[in-house]
Amino acid sequence: MYALIIDDSRAMRSILRRIVTDLGFETLEAADGQEALDHLNAGRIPTLCLIDWNMPVMDGYTFITNVRANPEWRDITLMMVTTESEHGQIVRALAAGAHEYVIKPFTPDAIADKLELLGLVAKAVPA
Repeated sequence: MYALIIDDSRAMRSILRRIVTDLGFETLEAADGQEALDHLNAGRIPTLCLIDWNMPVMDGYTFITNVRANPEWRDITLMMVTTESEHGQIVRALAAGAHEYVIKPFTPDAIADKLELLGLVAKAVPA
């Protein structure tokens, strides 16, 4: 299973890559929504997309609406990871088809908890 990390910040992609790699995902990256759609159109269908809202070329919201318009991609889990914190934006993203929403800054545990809620990672067992 792999995750497609979509963010125009190379540093943020690196942070998210480390987190999801530690959780067992292989990763692929895109610097904007169009580059991410290019990956999907090339047949590289991820289990999970981690999506920034504000990016050049194509923003995260537009990416989500494009993914949800294609029935072949309906099984992809979409999670916004963004600085957009207004309630209206969160509702808009979820209504468009995002499964979860994480506001930057975040902790690795916040990402792990959301992925656990989505059933994509196993619940950590206390030692």
